[in-house]
Amino acid sequence: MPKEFEIAREFEVDATPEEVWKAITTGTGGYLWPMEPPEPRVGGKGPFGSKVTAWDPPHRYTNRVEDVEGISVQTLNQLDYTVEPRDDGRRAWVRYVHSGIFVDDWDNQYDGAAKHTDFYLHTLREYLVHFAPRPAAFASFDGPEASKATDALAVVGRALGVGEDVAAGTRVTVRGPDEFEAVVDFRNPYFIGLRTDRGLTRVFGRNHWGHPVGISLHDFTPDADIKECEAAWQDWLNGVFSQS
Repeated sequence: MPKEFEIAREFEVDATPEEVWKAITTGTGGYLWPMEPPEPRVGGKGPFGSKVTAWDPPHRYTNRVEDVEGISVQTLNQLDYTVEPRDDGRRAWVRYVHSGIFVDDWDNQYDGAAKHTDFYLHTLREYLVHFAPRPAAFASFDGPEASKATDALAVVGRALGVGEDVAAGTRVTVRGPDEFEAVVDFRNPYFIGLRTDRGLTRVFGRNHWGHPVGISLHDFTPDADIKECEAAWQDWLNGVFSQS
């Protein structure tokens, strides 16, 4: 049965309201995925066929879409951002509300959306503090069918050298397509976040919701060959499960 949902989060970040505004409207590739910027007016076109229903830079932005294209489990989706200055405008307070209607499998859909929200908003803060306003080269891909297994994210974590006993804030030698030093900026049973001077690597344990493990790459180095990086990581991820 269709049922409404609402996921609300608040946080402060060491970035100005203007920097937050730019990230959520034109810089989404730095922490989420690249999206067509919204038309800067109420009634304008937003991403994924949405309509801009609130536009007050740099304080309020809302977009709303009904009959969400390509998403059969959802008939209404709304994203609402409120941004206020803190410390004389040197920092920002942000309230984010994601609401809408899930058509079915409500508990699973809501749990996945809520946990993804926490990870995405954490990544937004990482982007704002460490990389903004640099543009990102972006790639995202899924693991093989075997990465839907119950323990799939744990398998990936062990292969990376970032097991469940590794706490956020730890600096580690990551064993990916090649070895590199990184800070584990996020770690729980559902997601792994890695930060280097070059960019952000995000590992999504979507196996918990019946989907393959996914990886996203946000590379902020000039002239990054993101396709080469994507191919190397895809081969590595496939290899993890061909050996497990």
